[in-house]
Amino acid sequence: MVSLTKKVMPLSLIIALRFFGLFIVLSVLSQYALGLKHSSALLAGVAVGGYALTQAVLQTPFGLLSDKIGRKKTILLGLLIFIAGSIVCAISNDIYWLLFGRFLQGAGAIGSVITAMIADVASEEERAHAMAIMGMVIAMTFAVAMIAGPLFAGFLGVPSLFWLTAILAATALLILFSSVPEPPRIVHTYSEEKVRIKHVFQDKDLVRMYITFLFHSSTMTIAFFIIPILLKHKFHIDPTGFWKVYLPAVIFGVIAMGPAAVFGEKYSKGKEIFLLSIFFIVLSFFLMGFTSSFLLFGIGATFFFIGFNMFEPLLQSFVAKFAKVHQKGTALGVANTFAYIGVFLGGLFGGYMYQHFQEKGVAIFVFIVAIFWTWWIIGMKNPGNRKTAYIELNDKTRAKLHDIKEANGITDQYINETEAVIVIKYDAQKTNEEFVKKFFDD
Repeated sequence: MVSLTKKVMPLSLIIALRFFGLFIVLSVLSQYALGLKHSSALLAGVAVGGYALTQAVLQTPFGLLSDKIGRKKTILLGLLIFIAGSIVCAISNDIYWLLFGRFLQGAGAIGSVITAMIADVASEEERAHAMAIMGMVIAMTFAVAMIAGPLFAGFLGVPSLFWLTAILAATALLILFSSVPEPPRIVHTYSEEKVRIKHVFQDKDLVRMYITFLFHSSTMTIAFFIIPILLKHKFHIDPTGFWKVYLPAVIFGVIAMGPAAVFGEKYSKGKEIFLLSIFFIVLSFFLMGFTSSFLLFGIGATFFFIGFNMFEPLLQSFVAKFAKVHQKGTALGVANTFAYIGVFLGGLFGGYMYQHFQEKGVAIFVFIVAIFWTWWIIGMKNPGNRKTAYIELNDKTRAKLHDIKEANGITDQYINETEAVIVIKYDAQKTNEEFVKKFFDD
């Protein structure tokens, strides 16, 4: 436990500091952007999700780059770009400069790189726990940001949030070079293959995860677009009072992550958790879109945080389960690309629907999206069927490694030179650990 925490915590802090800079403005940005020169509801929506457009374009290239030149160098580059974008946002005085800064923030697309590095330093059995640690750190960051953002903005102004973001990203650089360990040296059996984007689209279950990332993130942006605007313009609440909605929503959202992780990972109920999450999200938008009661609106916002957070401890872990070891950075890059496409589309369509149909139109739009989302999840295989066997590395087992590649049910195999083990991933519906061990013993 202590060893895993030491390996994962510095990386979790880096991604948490970066996300804090993005989260802290979410709670107030739409109503702030709507008041800038030359702005409209559509442009305000793009400002909320604009950073995700460049994230979507660069997430996969950053994942590929990290597979080739190393994770640390790629993280350094991304953080420097993110700092520059934060400064531009802080000094912007109209909607177009704000949009440019948000696009530049997104160009530092290191989310999948850090996730891949966490997967590198954690064993297969530890990976779910490692992702849970990262998820909990991000969740706590999210909780603090939701409360601190409106308070900082109310007393110091929204630009102060962007200056704070730049400072925190610089702090993440210090952690990167002072506390982040080097990942283990992995030798896989695919040296003859190049990692190509098309390869990570050949697994249908990976593709289903990519689309789930898109739907999940799009509803997030729509929620964070509409909640601040309705709080200010429908319920006439100053940003310093936004915490009355965000605090209980965040608390219940964080609580929901624990049972979701347990049932999704330990009891292999990931599909059921996803479907329940979608139900909470749809219900939340109907409450927020159709009620004139502040209490029901707050309950709706809480339901959204519950539904959204139930996905969090499972999404990255499931992608890592389905992806082969030499594709991990690329697959997570593709998954996060779809997530950021969803963030951008959520801001775009959320702003458009609100501009033309108000909050009721937004709720109906989310309901239509949820129909397709539910259909997509129902066809997903259970990632809990992906199991792992460990074989002691020696000359005999190393020689047999290549031969097991064609065995029925084997999904991936590689050598962890650092820990002197061969790692065999298999589909428990097609084979079992006894077969794997017998194969190497014969």
